[in-house]
Amino acid sequence: MTGEHGRPPVKLSLPLEYQQDLFNELRSEDELVLLARGLGLLRIIINLLHSFDAAGNNLIVVVGADERENGWIGEALAEHAAVSKSSMARGLSQVNTDAMSVGTREKMYSQGGIFSITSRILVVDLLSKLLNPETVTGLVVLHSERIIATSIEAFIIRIYRQMNKEGFLKAFSDNPEPFTTGFAPLTTMMRNLFLRKPSLWPRFHVTVAKSLEGRKKAEVIELEVPMTDGMKDIQNAVLECVEVSIGELRKADTGLELDDWTLDSALHRSFDVIIRRQLDPIWHRVSFRTRQIVNDLTVLRSILHALLTYDAVSFNKYLDTILAAHQPPPGSTRQNQSPWLFLDAANTIFETAKRRVYAGKATEGEAPVPSNSLPDSLRPVLEEQPKWSMLAEVLEEIEQDSYLNPVPRDDSNGTILIMCSDQGTSRQLREYLQNMYVQPAGESQEDDQQPKPSAMFMMRRKLRNYLDWKKDFARVSASLFAENQKVLDGFTDQRGNTNGYRGKGPPNKRRRVRGGAASAGAGRPINGSLQMAEDKESQVASLMADIQPTDADPLQKDEVAVDSLEDMEDYFELYEMNDLLVIHPYDGDMDEHVLEEVRPRYVIMYEPDAAFIRRVEVYRSSHEDRNVRVYFMYYGGSVEEQRYLSAVRKEKDAFTRLIKEKGNMTITITLDGAAPTDPQEQFLRTVNTRIAGGGRLAATAEPPRVVVDVREFRSSLPSLLHGRSMVVVPCMLTVGDYVLTPTICIERKSIRDLISSFKNGRLFNQAETMLQHYKHPMLLIEFDQNKSFTLDPFADHSFEKSIKTADDSRDLQSKIVLLTIAFPRLKIIWSSSPYQTAEIFAELKNKQDEPDPIKAVQVGLGLGEDPYEQQSFNTTPQDMLRAVPGVTAKNVMRLILEVGDLREVSNLGEDELDEMVGKEAGRQVYRFFNRSVFDE
Repeated sequence: MTGEHGRPPVKLSLPLEYQQDLFNELRSEDELVLLARGLGLLRIIINLLHSFDAAGNNLIVVVGADERENGWIGEALAEHAAVSKSSMARGLSQVNTDAMSVGTREKMYSQGGIFSITSRILVVDLLSKLLNPETVTGLVVLHSERIIATSIEAFIIRIYRQMNKEGFLKAFSDNPEPFTTGFAPLTTMMRNLFLRKPSLWPRFHVTVAKSLEGRKKAEVIELEVPMTDGMKDIQNAVLECVEVSIGELRKADTGLELDDWTLDSALHRSFDVIIRRQLDPIWHRVSFRTRQIVNDLTVLRSILHALLTYDAVSFNKYLDTILAAHQPPPGSTRQNQSPWLFLDAANTIFETAKRRVYAGKATEGEAPVPSNSLPDSLRPVLEEQPKWSMLAEVLEEIEQDSYLNPVPRDDSNGTILIMCSDQGTSRQLREYLQNMYVQPAGESQEDDQQPKPSAMFMMRRKLRNYLDWKKDFARVSASLFAENQKVLDGFTDQRGNTNGYRGKGPPNKRRRVRGGAASAGAGRPINGSLQMAEDKESQVASLMADIQPTDADPLQKDEVAVDSLEDMEDYFELYEMNDLLVIHPYDGDMDEHVLEEVRPRYVIMYEPDAAFIRRVEVYRSSHEDRNVRVYFMYYGGSVEEQRYLSAVRKEKDAFTRLIKEKGNMTITITLDGAAPTDPQEQFLRTVNTRIAGGGRLAATAEPPRVVVDVREFRSSLPSLLHGRSMVVVPCMLTVGDYVLTPTICIERKSIRDLISSFKNGRLFNQAETMLQHYKHPMLLIEFDQNKSFTLDPFADHSFEKSIKTADDSRDLQSKIVLLTIAFPRLKIIWSSSPYQTAEIFAELKNKQDEPDPIKAVQVGLGLGEDPYEQQSFNTTPQDMLRAVPGVTAKNVMRLILEVGDLREVSNLGEDELDEMVGKEAGRQVYRFFNRSVFDE
């Protein structure tokens, strides 16, 4: 491509027609691009950035890119610059840490180029004019679906548009579903982005379909793998539990819209997340049983996922942890287990999962054994996943094909690429493929017969590890239950002593078990008890005897957890690509990079993924000289198949809705980013009656000003203050978070931060320093706008509570009362949301003097102390360190200066900590990091 206006030629890597059309659109006008997943959004962004980078003399800011995307964009820009031989190209510069000093950033900005800057650093640099918005050539926004009115990215775009009317602004997203929720969502998003034109590119777009279907397509072989009977039984039982749980939720009088609370929607969407989001505003009034069911839906969905991805032993192990987490501690008489555990379907889940691993050797004609025991001996079953044998067959077919066609017919390598859902599945497949032809002792086949692939060796090793693990598992089961209860109760739920009455129950009385009976009857199947430690030592010993390691075990390759890279020269070599088998998890846009690097001839999709199918289509259409054969595997009649079909349908429906809304969308004319101002309010602003008690009048056109601590830009409040036409001045404050006037200083606390500040005593120190330096110190307690505006759980009487006393030290309200008694001058402001906080600030500043940022920074500093001394350190680990028991405002800087990071702090000995922070504080820090998981 030849650049316009005499620019040197720029070589782009956009071979397909829709990519070229979209690139030309983006060069000519500002727009929001919504591209279907898998169609190469990042490639288009890279080519757009390269076209500006090669021209030189540009300052372009990239917002919203994560660390991996930054790495790929930087590498791709360097490659493009080398191919185009662009002498003026600078590549990508990252500004993603506070360790980069102010002077360094200012120098980088003055030189120009392409910068990927984290949002919190960028907004501070824009407000402080370290990066002048008028000098920015353009803004490129990634992941625009995450931008809402109160997000920091929307704040950045507003500042940029107010100060710079000429620079370009381009936003990108490949996730259309968030743009379809709410009233006129596309219009709202366009308003937040200060854009007028949306550009929609679904898979069914005419140009996209023509580009991907007009050339030779990839060869796709669809393989429907049937599930085993045990897997079908477990899946049906889990779905029954989900249906019953949804029915219980519908019975609860929550006052919410219940039309979408069905089994179908529970399968096809993040149902548990949606329900939790709907219940958040009334979470304090929701009964304990309802909270439990919402948590159970998350557990049941994870069981469905684990059934199809875990092997039989790992799946049974996972169910053991779930059962332990929902089981009261030994000796407790509480009856608050999850309701689904008492269903017959739950009994089916646990029994079938165990039968897939091992079963008892029952003798016919014997009397039924007691319900709490098993037959005297057990035998290993070790059911294999059906996809494993199918994968072995596919690999054998590929081997035969490569043998019959040994000469490469194209530019592809002979590499086999296996794609799966996550790293855990990758490790499982690697272990299976390494050991599938290893035969345990006594099962070797005849010499003239080809051994069949089997996972028996791998599964026997997993079963041995499982039985060893189970011996120690009982020690942590009580801790798991306690952590599960904390999640259910929520941090604001002050129940007092949640363990209720402890002690042994009657000797002839058992807790309820799965299946609904008070005790398991004589005809109950084996392994049906709710108790975890139900296998006798003799039974486990007989099972271990059957799966003892054989002579083949020492010959197998060990798992490599950490490689020290010693003697690397002796072992390092390049792989032969024609004989390589690569197993890789799905990784979004990075999968395109894998295809380009590996150039596989065979691709096995171990699990379905709609986006990756499109990436293969784009890859094949972009390279006519590369043939690809794709094996597409899925479990027939499973949740996996339904989830895949649902994802495709959801995306299509989302684009259809967006196309309709685009046709009816009104155009927002005001795009300068300025908030509407009331003329009367502007006039009143010019008259200051505070001078001499109103005796003299002074005119000022100066807008209201607020000094804000730079650490506060992680919240949405600075953005809302700026939206109310206030000048936000970012500073490193020692005292307070917001300075509204020379006499008013405010410390803002969310509920979670308020609780942690009370625990470590930081709030009392902050209140004391505010009282020393300001006439009107205030504590702002700010609630989440989507949650309840209360500290009390109103209705939760599912089990006994201990009687609270007024002086209960764990009660948040009591601590607030003690704070006001200790500091009578401290005013407390209650705010239901950041929106209300912005209104309160405007009222407090009405007809008041403006604060001096220089004085606000100097308040609380010692003589010669640098206010920006702490800015050279990362603030997030600082906040985490301050939350550790024993760490105070006085000793935190000593730790920061002496120790490199949090990991080093956690590894320090008690003597070393004593020297840094003192004996008592050092003991608290050491005990916090060295607490055993087995302790209660």
